[in-house]
Amino acid sequence: MKKTAIIIIVTALVTSILTLFGSAMLQRRNNNPLVPENRQVHFANNQSRAESSAGNPDFIRASAAVTPAVVHLKTVYDQAGGRSAGFMEELFGLPAPGGRVSGSGSGVIVSPDGYIITNNHVVENASAIEVILPDRRTFKGKIVGTDPTTDLALVKIQGKDLPTAPLGDSDAVQIGEWVLAVGYPLSLSSTVTAGIVSAKGRNIGILDRSSGNALSGVSTAVESFIQTDAAINPGNSGGALVNTAGQLIGINAAIASQTGSYTGYGFAIPVNLAKKIINDFKQFGEVKRAYIGVSFSTPAVEAQLLKQQGIDPGELDGVYITDVQAGGAAASAGIKPGDVIQRIDGLDVSSSAEFSEQIARRRPGEKVTIAYLRGGKKNQVTVTLKGRETLAGTTRNNQKELELKQRFGASFAPLDPAFKQRYRLESGIVITEIESGGFFEQAGIPQGTIITRVNGSPVNTVEDFSRLLARSRNGMARIEGITSDGASFIFNFPLGA
Repeated sequence: MKKTAIIIIVTALVTSILTLFGSAMLQRRNNNPLVPENRQVHFANNQSRAESSAGNPDFIRASAAVTPAVVHLKTVYDQAGGRSAGFMEELFGLPAPGGRVSGSGSGVIVSPDGYIITNNHVVENASAIEVILPDRRTFKGKIVGTDPTTDLALVKIQGKDLPTAPLGDSDAVQIGEWVLAVGYPLSLSSTVTAGIVSAKGRNIGILDRSSGNALSGVSTAVESFIQTDAAINPGNSGGALVNTAGQLIGINAAIASQTGSYTGYGFAIPVNLAKKIINDFKQFGEVKRAYIGVSFSTPAVEAQLLKQQGIDPGELDGVYITDVQAGGAAASAGIKPGDVIQRIDGLDVSSSAEFSEQIARRRPGEKVTIAYLRGGKKNQVTVTLKGRETLAGTTRNNQKELELKQRFGASFAPLDPAFKQRYRLESGIVITEIESGGFFEQAGIPQGTIITRVNGSPVNTVEDFSRLLARSRNGMARIEGITSDGASFIFNFPLGA
């Protein structure tokens, strides 16, 4: 009996010791997980990202992969060379003595033999370019090509076995992922900042303003920026935006700021667009731009236009086409005003910025498959893109729009065919914008008004409006239409007003 009791006590003690030992080991393992120092994780886009043991992106590896290829560009301009001193002073600082202006920016080496991608506004019209590598080697840069419509340029230096930045896939970039901005801001040496992708497909109108396109009424600019909160300052232009795998996904180009310095928003040109521009410059010495021949509203007024057409912007999945150029690629394929383009070659396009980028990545003669909605029905068509020669008609049409805007202080767009059918209208264009102090505002004609006839003839396009006004007799014109509250009206006015 006594022996049995001793055995039970010893067994209990051993069990307790083993339990305590196992618990301690388990606690130690939980506090020090056996995880590789640089484990690989995989995102839905099938790109790997390096992470530290704490689960954070490994910025050190990404920085090391790209910083040797990001270079400092120092430029010199003759004031007679095309840029005004005021423009250069605003962007880069005070003009140099002797009527010469100096500038500073960044660039990214994309080939071992010395091709460097940067911004057009960094090197355009430069009389001399000095390229400084992070290892302090200097080279003389030569411009291979510049493209104001995308704000990209290609520069060449004479070198071999130069460090390069690996090119990524900007289509795979996801909102919320970590990125690094690398460049030479504020005349500092190579600088790396971190942030996230805060938006994609951003159109901020900066290329129209810088090129004067917004004033001329003609816009061929392509803006589909990657937006980031990684700090970007003057001097970062032309530098690299990279993912945590150290791959180049964008070329830093602009900031949104009231002070001229970083306030939280930076914008980069997608690398997939840059790849096409680089290849064009290398093969042809210029950009081979393709055009589809459609018009659509800018993002700033798109929702407003759709509402005036009786369309709920929240239910629109795609890009609403307001006009189709006669003889253009889209017209030849049967696309019409009022169609909603949803996909290009199977890739969803949800904004006009994304649409423009996809077309800009093609060359004249290439075929694209367009999926679109018409009257709620899905359609698909193959479009053969055309070249710059098709712009002549577009330029004339835009000039007419500009003339009408200057005369009446208003902008116009064709009516959606479905809207016409719903309200039993045989014709009509809608006033999409009224300028303060313009003729139509003074006459009491509000935004959203539909003009159905001019001088008794039906009007369906801006060209119709311009042509019928030109036929007015005795210096008087008559327009008929429907106000936004449904009331019919007839308005007579002198053309000299």
